[in-house]
Amino acid sequence: MWGFIALLFFNFQGGMEVTTTSPPTTDDKIEVITPNDKLGENNLAYKWGKLALDATAKDTDRFNPRPTISSRFLGLIFTAVFDAWSRYDDKAIPVYMQGIERRPLQEQNLKNKEIAISYAAFRTMNEYYFTDESMFREFMVELGLDPDDTSLDPNTAVGIGNLAAKAVIEARHNDGANQYGEEEGSNGKAYFDYMGYKPVNSADENIDLNRWQSKYFSDGKGGQFVPKCLTPYWHKVEPVGLQSADQFRPGPPPMVGSKQLEEEVKEVVELQANLTDEQRALVEFMRDGPQSVQQAGHWLKFAQEVSVRDQHNLDKDVKMYFYNQITAMDAFIACWDSKMYYDYARPYALVHEFFKDEDIYGWGGPEKGMVEMKGQDWRPYSPSTFLCPPFPGYVSGHSAISGACGEALKLFTGSDEFGSEVTLTPGILTEPNRLGKEVTLEFPTFSEAAEMAGLSRVLGGYHIQADNIEGLKLGRKVARENWIFFKKHIGEPVISKHTSLSNN
Repeated sequence: MWGFIALLFFNFQGGMEVTTTSPPTTDDKIEVITPNDKLGENNLAYKWGKLALDATAKDTDRFNPRPTISSRFLGLIFTAVFDAWSRYDDKAIPVYMQGIERRPLQEQNLKNKEIAISYAAFRTMNEYYFTDESMFREFMVELGLDPDDTSLDPNTAVGIGNLAAKAVIEARHNDGANQYGEEEGSNGKAYFDYMGYKPVNSADENIDLNRWQSKYFSDGKGGQFVPKCLTPYWHKVEPVGLQSADQFRPGPPPMVGSKQLEEEVKEVVELQANLTDEQRALVEFMRDGPQSVQQAGHWLKFAQEVSVRDQHNLDKDVKMYFYNQITAMDAFIACWDSKMYYDYARPYALVHEFFKDEDIYGWGGPEKGMVEMKGQDWRPYSPSTFLCPPFPGYVSGHSAISGACGEALKLFTGSDEFGSEVTLTPGILTEPNRLGKEVTLEFPTFSEAAEMAGLSRVLGGYHIQADNIEGLKLGRKVARENWIFFKKHIGEPVISKHTSLSNN
């Protein structure tokens, strides 16, 4: 079954998506690496990227998983870094920082770039990951930089870095994310749902099977609770590169009564009943577990692997992280537009209804393995404290963001080749007393990594295939549209045959 589904995805991609024989690269010129450049994990952009991932993991531990919010943090941090760096490049155009002149050629050196991006990263990280300011200050001191230098002098690298952060923070102050609790109806509470979304179905009664239903989670203390929908207003957040959140909104999902939905719900049950150790490991790896950096962070990690693999210098990492992370941010916005527009059900509720009172095999819970049960007792392969993501299903966030970021890395590097792998022990994050044999997951290409991420959500019981396939397509469209935006801001033309990809 695993091989069949993988083959299905690859055939789907080949049959429905336009491809080119010569993927574009970020630079029409050859990048020159000077003897003074620090490469791979030694360049300072990479180090700030690593610190951003550490901060994201800490944020998740403090505030629980909030992937939409984390994606915005990372997207804006690396936009500020890019804007600061752009003033020391010969043709790059900042996104938000206006009226600050490009520095003379003699000042366009590594030292000034490092100072400028450090202050931009430091100020924006303090703004978005404010609980970890001491960690960021410590890193600035380690770099020999004064964290208390708030100069806004546009003739200095310190001033440019601070100005870049200031411009981003101010430009995005009222972007719809409700970071400051200032949206009308938010009661002064940050990230409060100012739109007042109320699900059609309650956790106890499902009156419309086509619509999303929340479920009871364990509180880890013997009790239960029903989580609220996560940031249901996120489609109102202003994108960075997209024209609008609904620019690439997919068509409707399969509805109750359709043959497609019947087959896809049945597939979810069959896949779970036959999970292999490799598949369990894939579900857990893509779910991310404790110290999670969410989907945007997961693909920032993949981007950092590319930096080490290809020995990027600071310039190349600044550009890659910027494109990669604004694409993740915009993909989340586009994904939430689809989620909230269709307000679509997840397998958790669909299986309960489609297989009610029928005997099926499914995961019985931690340490129980696959057991026979009634259809209404079926559950995703996930801990009881986080049984299923608390928001509608169509389209899959993992699929959309992975499709977007995988495509972005493919376009940026000019090749689909990835070559990453990870060794894991199946069950470690879900049923630690029922571990499988150690397995190695291989991600030979960016496209396959994205497809495996999407497939993991079907294997885990969080999504049907329609959520996954349409999510991958949506994400790839976002990446292609943002490629045009990215090329504009690095001051390079977009070849027409690639530009046309944005409409596919």
